[in-house]
Amino acid sequence: MTRDKVNLAQKLSLFDERWSPKVVGELNGQHVKLVKLLGEFVWHHHDEEDELFLVVKGRFRMEYRDRDVLVEEGEFVVVPRGVEHRPVADEEAHVMLFEPASTVNTGNAGGGMTVAGLDRI
Repeated sequence: MTRDKVNLAQKLSLFDERWSPKVVGELNGQHVKLVKLLGEFVWHHHDEEDELFLVVKGRFRMEYRDRDVLVEEGEFVVVPRGVEHRPVADEEAHVMLFEPASTVNTGNAGGGMTVAGLDRI
């Protein structure tokens, strides 16, 4: 754990992969992650974890089974545990995530988009 500041633009410049969260901080059992989104993710939910998605650059759409929420730069959305959702970005979006360290990116869905052993940058 560090007490140094974190520059989001600098950290985001260190990777190009999409849908592959990188841990940039940790507090109280929570991870602070950065991720680049483009296209559609998988429908999923998390049984035990809430998630916060904060848009650093661009925008994305959080799809729920009953509605969509457009999340713009400087805005965030909290997805409560148990709620099925799917992030979709028509253009690349840079997003900061706050979620418990135990959170698996694909939740209950698993599959090829699951990232195990997150990189720390």
